[in-house]
Amino acid sequence: MRQLSQIYLLLLLVSGLNGCTTIGYYSQAIDGHMSLMLAGEPVDELISSNTVSPELQRKLLTVRRARLFAVDTLELPAGGAFTDYVELDRPWVVVNLIAVPEFSLEPHRWCYPVLGCQAYRGYFSLKDAQREQAAFREDGYDTFIGGVSAYSTLGWFDDPVHSGFTRLSEERMVALMFHELAHRVIYIDDDTAFNESFATAVELEGLRLWLTLEGNSAAFQRALERLQQRDQTVALVQKATNELAQLYRQQENLPLQQLRQRKSDILTTLLRSYNQLSEHWNQPGPLGRSPAALNNANLALFQQYNQYVTGFRQLLRDNGDNFPAFYRSVAKLSEKPADERIRALNTLSERFEEYL
Repeated sequence: MRQLSQIYLLLLLVSGLNGCTTIGYYSQAIDGHMSLMLAGEPVDELISSNTVSPELQRKLLTVRRARLFAVDTLELPAGGAFTDYVELDRPWVVVNLIAVPEFSLEPHRWCYPVLGCQAYRGYFSLKDAQREQAAFREDGYDTFIGGVSAYSTLGWFDDPVHSGFTRLSEERMVALMFHELAHRVIYIDDDTAFNESFATAVELEGLRLWLTLEGNSAAFQRALERLQQRDQTVALVQKATNELAQLYRQQENLPLQQLRQRKSDILTTLLRSYNQLSEHWNQPGPLGRSPAALNNANLALFQQYNQYVTGFRQLLRDNGDNFPAFYRSVAKLSEKPADERIRALNTLSERFEEYL
């Protein structure tokens, strides 16, 4: 599975919320995030010390340069983000749970104070996520749990860089930084696909400029390969979701066994096509390396990060690759009703031609 990001605002007040489950969820979120914050050590001090390995020192130097690039070139509001470093005892910082009804492509949404509703729920504990996953499965939902390399608190806190970043290759680490900082620019309640697609567009365009500046042709070639893999996967997933959407609209008129069989056939075809493609890739693809199965939750998660990316990239191009002007255009778009936003982004996508 590709490295994911998660918007995860933890300025939430437990008091006044009803239900033990709700209080327990917010308690683990606040405890997990505060533990992360308290464990941070200043990046500058670690770079100048002899307490870290040469490899980590090199990665932290890249973090510092990339953060300045994000501010100076991409004009992203970094604040105090990524100025502290935390060593984790696991490859992910949190895990995300996605749950989608058996005959739907619309994920379940969890709603939070201040933040609004999101199409995933993050946990610092894998066991907690698995407990909620089991409850959804009992109700017949398709589910997926994925490890998350980073999340954003939307500027409410100075998010640290951690070993979930530094375990990645340098170009993927830098791309992830740009993605998370982009969430500080625009965030819409109840529209995960808009938020994540925008951040992914900033990630891709920012990485292009960064690698050009760095003169790192090998890393740029790897990034181009990942982009090609993403585009090929988008085409496969779009075909499958169109077929599934058409099938699910017939669920009142088809026998349950027939619905399930036709759903299985569509997903099996998608899985076979993806695995045939990815067999020849040098890097794991967006849906992972040779996944054993796919379901509605996998597709919903993938679309959240990719659905409108080309539309946002075209909007940046329409603004002359001027990032502040692009952000202003995105802000204006975010104020429109959801159906108008979708139409505008789809129209922009139709004009997009890959140029990397």
